[in-house]
Amino acid sequence: MSIASRKLVLVGAGLAAATALALTGCAQAPSTSSGSKTTSSYLPCIVGDTGGFADHSFNQLALQGVTAAAAKEGTSYKKVQSKTSDDYASGIASLISEKCNLVVAPGFNFVASVKAAAAANPKVDFVQIDDNTISAPNVKDVVYETDQAAFLGGYAAAAYSKTGVVATWGGAEYPSVTIYMDGFYDGVQYYNQQNHKNVKVLGWNEATQKGTFVGNFTDQTTAKTDTQNFLNQGADVIVPVAGSLYEGAAAAIKGSNSSAVLEGVDSDIYQTDPANQSLFLVSILKRVDTSTETAVENAASGKSFDNSTYIGTLQNNGVGISSFHDYASKIPADLPAKLKTIQAGIESGSIKVASPSSFQK
Repeated sequence: MSIASRKLVLVGAGLAAATALALTGCAQAPSTSSGSKTTSSYLPCIVGDTGGFADHSFNQLALQGVTAAAAKEGTSYKKVQSKTSDDYASGIASLISEKCNLVVAPGFNFVASVKAAAAANPKVDFVQIDDNTISAPNVKDVVYETDQAAFLGGYAAAAYSKTGVVATWGGAEYPSVTIYMDGFYDGVQYYNQQNHKNVKVLGWNEATQKGTFVGNFTDQTTAKTDTQNFLNQGADVIVPVAGSLYEGAAAAIKGSNSSAVLEGVDSDIYQTDPANQSLFLVSILKRVDTSTETAVENAASGKSFDNSTYIGTLQNNGVGISSFHDYASKIPADLPAKLKTIQAGIESGSIKVASPSSFQK
């Protein structure tokens, strides 16, 4: 299947989501579940995307943020899982009907539904993660400059690669995905410039904004196939920007007896998925858990709701890079020091990271 044929078709998605919200009485809402501790009347809630709360990544991190805040505030919480995109609006509506004070929506897919729900329910607050286009008094946008952290990941991949070929691919073609790929691409190019090398990047071209996408965040078979294609072309460091679809990439590496490694995104996959930790060189961190926890805790603690946009950066520790864990003795000895210097350069502005999807234009 060609790259183009697997691009996610977004036309009409926003209208469909908004329409679904208005028609929630016609569809059965997903089931909800809640925490057990109840000493406060404030009720934070979260609606999960189709990748699931056990994705070892984005959705799981957001849920951790909600549960941590609820525990600190001595309150319960509720969650609802979307099985398909048709559940986005109805899931939010079901949480509102449960008297949730605040609803966390992790991901770009929820934008249309959150926008409609926020307008219809001005007394309910929302935390919209991975988008900064909703301007409403009861919506807090939370976004991340993951290109900065991915730049470090790209440099590390190029420094580690034995074949001189690395790769990245995405789940769906969203700005929150391609910003990772841009940063990774730039980091590899910076390595090449600084070290007079020619490490090649497969799967993404920042200049053309074209690359390889599964088309969703659930198809492990295609994830495995795409990874195998890159292994066949000599890639020995691969970065899937696709939630739990890294599992398909891991299966491809294990099935081919390859010595290739992966880089995780969002969470430190070495820590969250012990079954595959031996494959992870490093992870590019998007600290959704801590930023979600802070937003929920601030709202729950009696402070007025803050609808200002939060932008996670290297400087404010909203994004970052994990330890090299088992690979600490296998990377170039000077790599950690170089990454520290590069990070300082990004934070000061002397090293430019300029993804077209950047939130700091």
